[in-house]
Amino acid sequence: MMAFITRSSKSWPPDRLGWLLAAALLWIMQGVTQVAAASAAELANRSPMTLERTDSGLLLSVQLKFDLPAVVEDALYKGIPIYFVVQADLLRDRWYWAKKTIATAQRRMRLSYHPLTRRWRLTIGSADLTESNQGLTLGQNFDTLDDAMAVVRRISRWKIAEVQDIEPGSKHVVDFSFELDTSQLPRPLQIGTLGQTDWLIDVRLLQSLDPERAK
Repeated sequence: MMAFITRSSKSWPPDRLGWLLAAALLWIMQGVTQVAAASAAELANRSPMTLERTDSGLLLSVQLKFDLPAVVEDALYKGIPIYFVVQADLLRDRWYWAKKTIATAQRRMRLSYHPLTRRWRLTIGSADLTESNQGLTLGQNFDTLDDAMAVVRRISRWKIAEVQDIEPGSKHVVDFSFELDTSQLPRPLQIGTLGQTDWLIDVRLLQSLDPERAK
């Protein structure tokens, strides 16, 4: 007859138990450090948005924090224009239903590079920015991509609603979005970007409007 003997954890040597405890503690500490680092990175990437009431209306200012994907930058250097869409919706809370959209403001940006002059052109307007229809726009030229993107990322005192749109005593929220408009790319690129996260630029921010300050 053969007998099999298994050792219980109680019979482990003290030094081995100490090693296991140290390893477990190290694993826990690494997990906490990773979570803390992720939280710090998330806070660092948050884009502060401020809302200002004036006699002319509700103004929005924000400094966006995002990196331009490498594939987007490569397309720009090849002479392909890139389009951005910025939108802000003023919503009012309703206790009996979903939030109601009170006002919507939209801004479109077209960024392009001219290889012959080695300069960057940024066009900003409220209409669809196409080659044939520029609408009411503002154009600026830049020597570097960094200079152009600094203007793209910074939105200052943008009027998104009228004073009369804000109902006194009601709770309001501003839903802000900034994204890359791939529908304006050449057709082959539109097909190639389907399901590709490399082309994704999507910033969403929500900011409450204090009802006590409503006029």
